[in-house]
Amino acid sequence: MWIRLAAPGDAGTLLAIYAPYVEQTAVSFEYVAPTEVEFKKRIVHTLEKYPYLVLEDQGQVMGYAYAGPLKARAAYDWSAEVSIYLRMNARGKGYGKALYTALEDALKQMGIRNLYACIAFAEQEDEYLTQASPRFHERMGYHRCGTFTQCAFKFGRWYDMIWMEKMIGDNEE
Repeated sequence: MWIRLAAPGDAGTLLAIYAPYVEQTAVSFEYVAPTEVEFKKRIVHTLEKYPYLVLEDQGQVMGYAYAGPLKARAAYDWSAEVSIYLRMNARGKGYGKALYTALEDALKQMGIRNLYACIAFAEQEDEYLTQASPRFHERMGYHRCGTFTQCAFKFGRWYDMIWMEKMIGDNEE
């Protein structure tokens, strides 16, 4: 297993991982997967300030994780929003834990202290959304800190959005 920084040339491979989440699930609230050109722009923009990591195993990209600003105001500079996507057939193999651990380490080095994950949520799992992401985040030390009730509509139904947070630094410094 090898974790490295993403490069713009990874756009097609990473988009192939992300697109099924858009097209087949409510994990992403996008309705249409971005083009490869748009996805490349997203990678480049993220790498201007934040880590964007790719995990490979036996030469195959299995997933990616990245961070971005929580909000655009300067007072939020010690906080970051985090995201992770794995190949659908790669879940439950430790890749997510490895990626998030590496991402957290990189963010700590940047002076980031608070991490936030914005997660699609349904009280009752359905064919488009399970509670796998909240459970993963809980195992990684995140706790639920907020809910936006029925704020997103996809596949003919309403979904909640929850926020989960994890403190990785000492705010006393």
